[in-house]
Amino acid sequence: MSLKNNREQLVMTAVQGGVSPANQWAPFEIGADGEVFAWPSTGGITYNVKIGDSVFGWAGEHLEPGVSATLTHKNRKAEAGFQFLSCCGNTVRVISGEAKGETGTVIGHHGGVEHLMLDFPDETLDKLTCDDKFLVRGYGQGLKLVDHPEVYIYNLDPDVLEAWGLRELPDGRIEVPVHVMVPGHAMGSGIGALSVTTGDYDILCHDPAVVEEYELHRLRFGDFVAVLDHDNRYGRTYRKGAVTIGIVIHSDSPLAGHGPGMMTLMSACDGKLVPVLSDAANLGVIKGIGRFAD
Repeated sequence: MSLKNNREQLVMTAVQGGVSPANQWAPFEIGADGEVFAWPSTGGITYNVKIGDSVFGWAGEHLEPGVSATLTHKNRKAEAGFQFLSCCGNTVRVISGEAKGETGTVIGHHGGVEHLMLDFPDETLDKLTCDDKFLVRGYGQGLKLVDHPEVYIYNLDPDVLEAWGLRELPDGRIEVPVHVMVPGHAMGSGIGALSVTTGDYDILCHDPAVVEEYELHRLRFGDFVAVLDHDNRYGRTYRKGAVTIGIVIHSDSPLAGHGPGMMTLMSACDGKLVPVLSDAANLGVIKGIGRFAD
């Protein structure tokens, strides 16, 4: 039985954006180990990087799976609204071009570049151009578990919450399936951000011993992950005993202070959230998208 939530009180709002151009940040960049590289990065339509793929091993950094979407980058408040109202698991519809009328799924948002990542089937991706537009049914901000007000939820479609497999334990704690558990000391870029309803923050994977100890090499696009001792209720900060749950939305990066990106989905203090490992803890499994499509 799913935990009671307030989905009937949530507001559903249309937000519209288009394909964000692919970026080249510099002729060359320098990684944390001194390596020099010139790789693909954010933006555009990415055909072969999908939900369920490993975030490691690509000749690219901060890669965004599927389609990277934005509004205009000209109005900061409107751009923030496009990210804020678009929640993980929302339905997105193509409203222009050859693929008009076809639908996909919102994955999450990426801070700094202010992109929204969208998953579409291969046959839709093949029809899209960089001039196409998308309409998202923004639905999920304000979501809560009615009987557990200590759990703060952000950026999450209620359908995903209900299908995720959360379970109330006899002592009132909430068990949450995740694919990887990340130690708090392995979090980097994005710590200290005031809001968790736009943007993301990065999992640092530059220390081989930490990667091995916590099996961070298992990270995939779309994974639900737990960050231990991190409080994301009112921003992103360290707090002993807190747990934050998020979804992996971009690839690894060799840049110092950066790594696979994670968008916040829920957070609570004092051991209220109990993460449990599950190979099925991925948005692609719930929605049947990416590498998990039929």
